[in-house]
Amino acid sequence: MTEQTPLKIAYLCDMDPHLSWTYSGGNQRIFKALQDHVGEVTYLDPSWGMAEPVRKLIHKLPESLNLRLRWRAHYLFSGLIAKNVKRQLRNGNYDAVFGVYSLNAMASLRVPDMMVRAFTSDATQSSYRASEIGAGFGSFFKPARLLDRWVKAHETRCLQANDLNFWPSDWQKKQADQTYALRDATSQVVPWGANISTPERDTLNLDLPMQSEVRLLLVGRDWFAKGGPFVLEVLQRLLDLGVNARLSVIGTMPPPHDLGDHVDVYPNLDKSKPEDLATFEGLFKTSHLMVQPSLESFGFAFCEASAFALPSLCLNRGGIPVWDGINGHALPVGSTPQEFAELIQTYLKAPEEYQSLRHSARRCFEDKLNWQAWGREVKRQLLVARAEKHGASTI
Repeated sequence: MTEQTPLKIAYLCDMDPHLSWTYSGGNQRIFKALQDHVGEVTYLDPSWGMAEPVRKLIHKLPESLNLRLRWRAHYLFSGLIAKNVKRQLRNGNYDAVFGVYSLNAMASLRVPDMMVRAFTSDATQSSYRASEIGAGFGSFFKPARLLDRWVKAHETRCLQANDLNFWPSDWQKKQADQTYALRDATSQVVPWGANISTPERDTLNLDLPMQSEVRLLLVGRDWFAKGGPFVLEVLQRLLDLGVNARLSVIGTMPPPHDLGDHVDVYPNLDKSKPEDLATFEGLFKTSHLMVQPSLESFGFAFCEASAFALPSLCLNRGGIPVWDGINGHALPVGSTPQEFAELIQTYLKAPEEYQSLRHSARRCFEDKLNWQAWGREVKRQLLVARAEKHGASTI
């Protein structure tokens, strides 16, 4: 079997990857990347088998309860649910079963001996909760903490049984390795791509000057989790320094008291509508820096910024895909808005360095923050794992 040989993949997730909104769009992007670059992909029926009435009941609950109860109940009924999955695997003659986001979907699952088990996500429940990112959001329902050890035991069995666990950044790998005692051979970093169609290089102004005006960008649905108040302070520091600066906000509406003459807000852009897509792309193309000191385990927006040759400024926490001097700067945790503003000023005084950073950000996207690169590397590793199971050599 060679790199040109398509693999038969059984795609396992608790949410339908054909729906673009599931898992912030990442579910659909991963499904399509596997189709485009790995082989034939079949989404397995997510039915809970004999426990299906329980799943349907949970889906009728308010979203806040649904999200928190669904995956815990999945572990509880995993013995029944896994029978439905195992039957589909047995009938499909697949090369690999590929779990995406919902590790609970792999609970209690035994696969045929020659089948590769793989998984990818930007977080797992136990490792996320123990991290500074998870701690930043707190706990919705305190009594659920009584189940933490039970959940971690299920997760550990799943991840240790996998042949390959793919993480989008070093941060996720470190968290997972420490939490679940994973081996390097089964725990690999393969960066994810952007949650947009790739903008063609010749449509971008890689030499966009930052001179008379500095245009900042913030993207996300949660104003506070994305660091909105912090970014407003950065904006104010620039204005105090005499810099003509503006901030554009996509995807969220700041509180009224945070709005001002130098803030433009686009809370509801629908990228399926041509006019909204044009506005979205135009903001990325004409902004000078995405400033987003957010709390998140990955962040597709940073990949998107690099796709548009837009450098990002953030804090060095979580698995945010920003590397100093390559596609932006990840400042130390504890850095102040003044330090962000001063860094921006250094680029205002060194336009050649700023343009070099724009070129570097786009190269970073082209080299690794794209789904083609992810798909090629995932396929290579799946082929190696499959060959090892069959006792054969591979390329």
